[in-house]
Amino acid sequence: MMNATELQQVRSTPLFSELNDDQLGCIEPGEVIEMLAGSVLVSEGEKLPFFFLILEGEVRLSRTYDRQSILMGVMRAGNFTGETTLLLDVPWLSTARISKPARLFRLSQENFWRMMSACPSVAQNIFRTAINKMRNLEGYSLQREKLVSLGTMAAGLAHELNNPAAAAQRAAAHLQQTTEKVQSLLCHLTRTLNHAHMEELVGVSNDALKRPAPVLEHLERSDRAEAIATWLESRNVANAWEVAPTFVSAGLDLAWLEELAANFPATSYPEMFGWLEARLNLKSLLQQVEQSSGRIAELVKAIRSYSYMDQSPMQEIDIHEGIENTLTILNHKLKSVHVVRAFDRSAPRIMAYGSELNQVWTNLIDNAIHAVNGTGKICVGTSVEDDQLVVEIMDNGSGIPAKVQPHLFEPFFTTKPVGTGTGLGLVISNRIVGDRHGGEIEFESKPGETRFKVRLPLIRKSSS
Repeated sequence: MMNATELQQVRSTPLFSELNDDQLGCIEPGEVIEMLAGSVLVSEGEKLPFFFLILEGEVRLSRTYDRQSILMGVMRAGNFTGETTLLLDVPWLSTARISKPARLFRLSQENFWRMMSACPSVAQNIFRTAINKMRNLEGYSLQREKLVSLGTMAAGLAHELNNPAAAAQRAAAHLQQTTEKVQSLLCHLTRTLNHAHMEELVGVSNDALKRPAPVLEHLERSDRAEAIATWLESRNVANAWEVAPTFVSAGLDLAWLEELAANFPATSYPEMFGWLEARLNLKSLLQQVEQSSGRIAELVKAIRSYSYMDQSPMQEIDIHEGIENTLTILNHKLKSVHVVRAFDRSAPRIMAYGSELNQVWTNLIDNAIHAVNGTGKICVGTSVEDDQLVVEIMDNGSGIPAKVQPHLFEPFFTTKPVGTGTGLGLVISNRIVGDRHGGEIEFESKPGETRFKVRLPLIRKSSS
């Protein structure tokens, strides 16, 4: 465990600088280690399940390529490494050697995932850095099989995490202001209202908090807010036009407000209605934080399931779970796409390399999204034919030109613009399905309809 000085040093780094006191649990399980110049932190191909952050010193990363050791980068204070290994559950892609005496923050795999789930700002930063690192590795052709999937996955999650993280951040900022407002107005009310009035006001506010939120059309909501704002203004309530929408969202109407006002002195209206609005708003903000945190937790759960973390590579899987996780990962690209699911839920579970098949679904669905330019229709279906489980992905794009079709499974062949396609996706997918699972990929295409079928044996033949 770290002492107070070490904890403060870790917290002061750019990666963790935005953590508040309540989030320190993200990093407290870690430890600070020291290493001498010339020592090797980890070797390429080694399975070392740790995340490292450089506090002091220098670390050089190198990778063997065509029997040559190539310098991949130099890490200094504030830089981190190990995230790609943990995200992908693969051996280290490079050798890390201490070039200057170093102090490093080290976090185990279990605590790394706990940090990713509990600290959205840190998770975003790590995903963003992972994307940049993967771009630098694109020249290593088939050695980067899983990096292709992580590129799509990390880009999608970085995008998907942005909305709930930003919403949670805004709500958290407003929470502090609103809490202070509630406390200030309550202090004032306790000086101006008698005990009986205070008890009644607290009871009424508790009832208001329990009211179900009404379902209103935009015009009706606007009309109600205008009527309530006018009513509040006539009673000297400050910021009436900002207060009114909160009352409408809580299901309070003029009749309810008038009944409340009748039981209290008019001089208390500004503070009373201001306090009531602040308390209702506090509930709304807490719900926003809860919803945002829930969405972030859902995304982290999806990535863990997508990569089959903490599970053996070959295992009995439900093919639909992997497809659904892939659709979650690619959700940012599917906003304007009509996705149709045609699943045969009676299809049996099969023995397979789950994370590798998810790479196949990611590649095929991503290709379909590209084919429909992000605005068409994609159908994902499953069925059982003979002794095979069939996954079919269909899109209504312009189709694959006849002269292109014979080259689809050739390495480095791509129809995507320069910089957006590696020409390896279908090659890798075909190898995963054929070599790793004894299955096959087939396709047919014409203008307006392209179908890819992945056939997987229901029962795997024992290999020698």
